[in-house]
Amino acid sequence: MTRFDATENRISLTHKRFPAYPREPAMLVRLMKAISQHVHDSANVLLREYGLNHTDYNVLMMLYGCEQQGMTVTQLRDAAAEKSANVTRVCNILCERGWIARFADPQDRRRVLVSLTTEGEKLVEQFLPSMASLLNQYGAAFDAQEIAVLETLLKRLLGVAEQIERNL
Repeated sequence: MTRFDATENRISLTHKRFPAYPREPAMLVRLMKAISQHVHDSANVLLREYGLNHTDYNVLMMLYGCEQQGMTVTQLRDAAAEKSANVTRVCNILCERGWIARFADPQDRRRVLVSLTTEGEKLVEQFLPSMASLLNQYGAAFDAQEIAVLETLLKRLLGVAEQIERNL
């Protein structure tokens, strides 16, 4: 029995009481939410040692994986899947700590770009082994083929979610 069993029972009861309520899609959405929360909480435990949280990690990792000179806050928001206000707040904190820097875009001086500093890169490389281990633990639930199928399916669902959001 898992902590999710009660949620599954509630979804099933809702479907029974209101048959038009789509049990399977509701289960998928709730499962993704529950998994996301577990990943978030586990990452926070590991990142606490570095004075970071999962949102900080997402911002730092998007910048670490950036091939170009930097990213705008809007690009960073989209890449990290965070709200604009939250990314701005996190960037302010990470800037104060010396892990990221803001600068004018050389191609368009009106735009501000954000990038990792040398200290920020060193920080990321300190916590990457712990985070890689955590991610590998999640990935161990599946073989390589299952991971590839699940990635394809989740990307398809993400595309649907983005389309729904655009249409609202």
